[in-house]
Amino acid sequence: MKIVVCLKVINGEINPFDQSALECALRLSDDVTALSMGPASCAQVLAPLTRLGAKAVLLSDSVFAGSDTLATSYILSVALKKFEWDLVICGRQSVDGDTAQVGPMLSQRLGVPVITNAMEIEICDNKVCACTRSGQETQNLPAVVTVEKGYVLRFPSIFSKLKEVTVLDNSNLGCEISRCGLEGSPTRVLKTFENNKGRRSCKFISRSELLPLIEKLRNQTPTASETKSVSAKLPCAWAVGHEVAEKAAEIADKVVVVEKMSPQKIADLAISEKPEVILWSADLWARKNAPIVASILETGLCADCTELETDGDDLIMYRPAGGGNTYAKIKCNTRPQMATVRTKEENCDIYVACGKGVAEYSDKVYDFAKDIGASCAASRGLVDMGKAPYDIQVGLTGKAVSPKIYIAVGISGAVHHTCAIEGADTVIAINPDKDARIFDYADYGLLEEF
Repeated sequence: MKIVVCLKVINGEINPFDQSALECALRLSDDVTALSMGPASCAQVLAPLTRLGAKAVLLSDSVFAGSDTLATSYILSVALKKFEWDLVICGRQSVDGDTAQVGPMLSQRLGVPVITNAMEIEICDNKVCACTRSGQETQNLPAVVTVEKGYVLRFPSIFSKLKEVTVLDNSNLGCEISRCGLEGSPTRVLKTFENNKGRRSCKFISRSELLPLIEKLRNQTPTASETKSVSAKLPCAWAVGHEVAEKAAEIADKVVVVEKMSPQKIADLAISEKPEVILWSADLWARKNAPIVASILETGLCADCTELETDGDDLIMYRPAGGGNTYAKIKCNTRPQMATVRTKEENCDIYVACGKGVAEYSDKVYDFAKDIGASCAASRGLVDMGKAPYDIQVGLTGKAVSPKIYIAVGISGAVHHTCAIEGADTVIAINPDKDARIFDYADYGLLEEF
């Protein structure tokens, strides 16, 4: 069986999710090709992969520079049509973009089915069988699969030797230049900036003060939600599913709720009705299907937006960028303008959330949650380690919550986590690192190991 793994080089290293994808492929086949797109310098990062038994191919041309997910998926699809393959495996997402769009877009361009968020993959009877975040799924080959960060990339044998990396430019591929690079990228980053939204003034407390504080806060009346004031609205916006209808109403005078159905049916409806804006919730279903619709419509898609604005004509979207402490202000130059949007999910009075910092003691933390009648939550880091299920993940790629009390234990406080707890009335952070970012977004802090 022939497998192609799509890889991204970020800051001189292979994207962690793509490392998992490569290890998955190497366990399934002896005929694996690692395919990447980037500047010529990426060849030296790809070369060591040949010692693992994979062939390495780099797509490198100045016309590819600045490509967003739509343009990237187009270039990769053109290249893949020149290879023989049975299965394409991609990492779930890149850690710099966090969009999870390229895999689904690629499947649509190649005309094959896609399985997303796979934790384990097997091949049987010319089918790919995967255990995913949503359950078991099977598709006929050829197919595209995106995998979670569950496979650990092997080390090369001391006897293995480096092989040459094949470098292809656009004279080899023949991509339409108007569909590549910045010219072919409908989503444009207008500005990046440090995000201070959700910052709080932290008061540090002692261990003995923790339980009395929780009891006091539990009995307080919840803070009323702020009503967002919008100076101008769009005439109309589509909301795919009722979950995102409220967000659509914030930026449009009229909201058309479109029922969840196949991406082709949604795309056909959009071609017929020509909406200016289509909003999706940022759940697993939409993260799989919205990119397919964007690919069919050849339009831009901004992922996991936490805030939307409009001047009455254009939609301005804000989302965390780079998996770090910055936000990006983004505009889509094509129509319809599309975005997946973070929405508040079901809440309880108290959440106790575990991070990587207490991975070895998570059972103890969750016992504490049970004792105080709290629901359990987890950071993405803990979920990626396999220490917590995805359905309790809070963050940009999990769920957003707005309880009376949010207790973050062993969580550093990266923006992709704090953006999802802005609606909490009170945040209590427990972390021995006095410089942890989480304390800038907490009302109370405890500088101790749990």
